[in-house]
Amino acid sequence: MMVPATAVAGAIVFGMANGAIAASFDVSGQTFKVGASKLDGDGFKQYGGIAKEKDGTIHPVAVSEISTAKLYDLCQSVNASVPGLPIVLTINAGGGGNPALADGLLIDMDSLEGDATFTNINIGRDATDLNAHAQPKSFGQSADKVVITDLKQVARSTSAGTFTLTGLKLKVNVGKDAKECF
Repeated sequence: MMVPATAVAGAIVFGMANGAIAASFDVSGQTFKVGASKLDGDGFKQYGGIAKEKDGTIHPVAVSEISTAKLYDLCQSVNASVPGLPIVLTINAGGGGNPALADGLLIDMDSLEGDATFTNINIGRDATDLNAHAQPKSFGQSADKVVITDLKQVARSTSAGTFTLTGLKLKVNVGKDAKECF
């Protein structure tokens, strides 16, 4: 049974106000791509949520929480094109065997692809057992550990308690060089 969007949004906004939901800020309305050759994480939780724009527009998302994560060969890109001029901002980090590190990683995502291995996974949990501010009786899953290779993710927001970008390279790519991570 579908819960009316306003009720879900109200519960999510309450959770965001209490710092429990990934988007504790208004999202831009624009997605970005994140790729990595490997994500190695501990303390994985996932459940449904809402990302909200400043004008009130809401986007259903999958919320992923990862207590600690290592991201190898991280690439993040956002398409910032203007009419007639392709522009893509890219951020690369975590190469050469020195991963980017994140603690308290929270992601609001539209999609996720890759080859995943979960250790001690529990599927079909009540989401409020994973996060007290999640929608009651909604679907959730958790695992002690997650490893995703060839990660391709389209996200609306990411936040972390600490995000260490080893070997950070930020670049504005214009014209024929304006290519996203994937």
